[in-house]
Order: sequence, then structure tokens, then C-alpha cells
Amino acid sequence: MKYLLLKHYRGGRPALNDVPMTELTPAEWDAHIQYMADMEKRLAASGELVSSEGLSMDGVWVRYDGEGKPPVVEGPFAETKDLIAGWMLIDVDSEERALALASELSAAPAAGGRPLGEWLEMRPVMESAPSTPVFE
Repeated sequence: MKYLLLKHYRGGRPALNDVPMTELTPAEWDAHIQYMADMEKRLAASGELVSSEGLSMDGVWVRYDGEGKPPVVEGPFAETKDLIAGWMLIDVDSEERALALASELSAAPAAGGRPLGEWLEMRPVMESAPSTPVFE
């Protein structure tokens, strides 16, 4: 089963290590990135990693306008405190395994080398179209 793990930074839910990522030292930032790279390598070797990317803080909101010139709004977020900083798409045997990997990813080091303890959004990937309307 595939699961998407979305990394959110400095959102409405505090992390255990509640130091803003912008306040990490270069060495702390390097350790954080290395932790995730090591996890990616291990999951790639086990066949559980589908893809993983970090996202730039730059971005825009775009939508179809029906007239050929889509409106663009500066982003990457408009009315939220959350910043989606990246994702990891995994393909695992069970939800329990996905939860264990999400917890491990949440433990990437931050200030002082302590685990960040960030909240991750974990969502199963749809394998087929839903048989009933998703939204009513």
C-alpha cells in the first residue's frame, strides 16, 4: 500500500523541538538533511521508497479561470501557518509499517541535535476511484 508522508514546518501544532527551522545552525541543518537522506537510502534499498523531495519556500497558487489566463497568487501558502516542506512517498506492506516510518521521519534532528518531533500528515494513496462521492 502506498502512503504519502507530508512534512509540515512550524504549523499550528507544535513540534517537540519547537525551535523554528530558520534558527538552526548550518551544522544542525546539515544533520537534519543527512538524517532524511540516510532514511531515503535505506528505504530505497528495501524497496519501500517510491519518491521523496524537499520543496522550496517559493511558490504560487494557480487555478483554472475558464478564460485562458489563470490567476496566480503569491504563495506557497495563503491563510495557513503550515508550510509543506517536502514529501516522502512510500510503498509498504501495512499501515503499521507506514506509521512506524512516519514516526521515524518525524524524529529528524533539529536544534541541539534533539529530534524535531514534527507532525507529519500521512495519507494513503487512492488505488481506485471512490465508489461514493468524497464530498457532499
